[in-house]
Amino acid sequence: MALKETLETERLILRPITLNDCEAIQSWVSNPENIRYMSFGPNTEEMTREFVSTSVKAGRDFAIVLKESGKVIGTCGVYSDSDNDTGELGWILHKDYWKRGYGTELGGELIRYGFEDLELRRLTAPCASVNYGSYRVMERNGMRREALHVKAFWARVDKEWVDKAVYAILAEEYKTGGK
Repeated sequence: MALKETLETERLILRPITLNDCEAIQSWVSNPENIRYMSFGPNTEEMTREFVSTSVKAGRDFAIVLKESGKVIGTCGVYSDSDNDTGELGWILHKDYWKRGYGTELGGELIRYGFEDLELRRLTAPCASVNYGSYRVMERNGMRREALHVKAFWARVDKEWVDKAVYAILAEEYKTGGK
C-alpha cells in the first residue's frame, strides 16, 4: 500500500493536517450546526489541539484546502483495515462551504485513493440517515446504502438517537463505473 502525503482534485488539495490547522479546525468542530451529526464535539480549543497532535496520521487524515486561496475548509480521511482490505471514509466541511460540490469532489478523490493507491477491495462510510448532504456525496460517487441501523447514532447536538445509514462501494464497482 502506498500512502500519499498529498492528494489533489480540480479545486482542492488534500494534505496532512498540522498543528497550524488547529484554528481553522476549531472554527467548525466548535460549531453545533457543523457537528450536528458527528460522533464528537462541540470541541474546546484544547480538545482540538489534542486531536491534531495525537490522532492524525499522514496518508490517512487530510486537511481539505482550497487551491485558489489556500484556506483550510475541512478534514477528511481513509481509515483502512489492512487485515480485510477495507476502509472507512470520513469527512467534515465548514458549513460555509456546503452545497458547492466540494464534498462530492473530495469524496470521489478519497474513493480513488482507497482503490487505486491503497488497493483496498471495499470502502464504507456511515452517516446519520437524516444527513442529506453527507449521503448525497456518497450516492453521487457511486456508493449504495447497504444498511440502516435503527436509532444507532447519538446526535449529540439534538440529544437524540437517530438512524445510522451505512454506504459502501466495491473496487470492482468503482473500476467498472457501475453497481
